[in-house]
Amino acid sequence: MRVVGLMSGTSVDAIDAAIADITLEGETVTLHPLGSVRALYDDDLREEILAALPPAPTTMEAVCRLDTRIGQAFAEVAVAAIEHVGPVDLIVSHGQTLYHWVEDGAVKGTLQLGQPAWIAERTHVAVVSDLRTRDVAAGGQGAPLVSLLDTLLLAGREGRPAALNLGGIANLTVPPLAFDTGPGNALLDRAARQLADQPYDEGGARAAAGTVVPELLDRLLADPYYARPAPKSTGPEHFELGDVGAHTVEDVLASLTELTARTVLDAARDHGATELIVSGGGVHNATLMSRLAKDLPTITSDALGLPAQDKEAYAFALLGFLTAHGLPGTLSRATGATRASVLGSLTPGIETGPAPRRLTIM
Repeated sequence: MRVVGLMSGTSVDAIDAAIADITLEGETVTLHPLGSVRALYDDDLREEILAALPPAPTTMEAVCRLDTRIGQAFAEVAVAAIEHVGPVDLIVSHGQTLYHWVEDGAVKGTLQLGQPAWIAERTHVAVVSDLRTRDVAAGGQGAPLVSLLDTLLLAGREGRPAALNLGGIANLTVPPLAFDTGPGNALLDRAARQLADQPYDEGGARAAAGTVVPELLDRLLADPYYARPAPKSTGPEHFELGDVGAHTVEDVLASLTELTARTVLDAARDHGATELIVSGGGVHNATLMSRLAKDLPTITSDALGLPAQDKEAYAFALLGFLTAHGLPGTLSRATGATRASVLGSLTPGIETGPAPRRLTIM
């Protein structure tokens, strides 16, 4: 089955599409990457999304508009993916997370926007979407759903390898557990926007020129989230930069880079990890990657055959494939759910027959 996985993470920067040929024989699933495409959100839509994120107030009108506009944007990327590789059998859309509702460590709900009907109508291909909610309903965290792919990917490696995804939120899979460690790029990007009027610190260059501010780092590390046991999940709305005083942009970014690295490394060590296999947009931050590598052997998922930038999109392609085959896409121990679940909702593709014309009631 040829499957497109569509993903936009909590950094709200772009939509990634990864196309894979996936087969299932017995208990073995084979994923053959065919390529990927990536499209930046247009500036207006990105600003609308960021303006609607908690703790900012919003309206149901704004939510409706975003659900439509994000769905249309995802549809265009799906079309580009099909043009890149040819016809596909299934599209799997993660959508754009607007809110992850957590109370006292328990996830009560999760909201991803991007109406899948726009994708199905534009491509005439069936779409699996809303993949997180079923795991939440089963008592799980609904995140990180990449844990199934990570667990399969890490199987057979020596030691105790851990898969790290550096998106807006950083998540770690150390089988059998998977959890969010805290901010990956979220605070770094927010500081770059607020303090330097830049979308992000390219390559970590400004952080590399700065010095860690101990009092700022200590204040941020005091967040009680870090001490919670796994499984656990969070969202970027949980983490606030707060007052950074008169410190330079470079020093703030250096401190936030250390925050991400420290919280990742502490979590990895707590669970006995012996190496990190890293994916996500954060792999392009040379300063962060160098800091991680000082404490643990670090490679990217490219070394295992999955492009680091696209691994999450490939993960959702796999989850949708499993859904299409009626198979669970979660590991209950990883998310904390009471059981493994078949994930998502299906939006049919093009109609294949006429509608019924008569009704008989027996």
